[in-house]
Amino acid sequence: MNFAEAETLADRAVAVRDLPEDVPSPCSSVCRMDRLSGLCEGCLRTIPEIAGWSKMDDDARRHVWRAIELRARAGIWRIPEESGDTHA
Repeated sequence: MNFAEAETLADRAVAVRDLPEDVPSPCSSVCRMDRLSGLCEGCLRTIPEIAGWSKMDDDARRHVWRAIELRARAGIWRIPEESGDTHA
């Protein structure tokens, strides 16, 4: 995920909040978990959020979308930059 993709995902999350029903899945078919953040690299969900999606009601799904928005805007999906320190 890059900055533009994160911004698009955050904007989509804002739009989804206003849907009265049938809250769509944020899945983008990337389905790869980042080992550092514990988030899917495509949709910024956690494993419990992904696994529980089909059982959630629309309000719970909106909460997940809100979490996605906050994660995307906060930049926690980014891989930390190397410090350049090669000492062990």
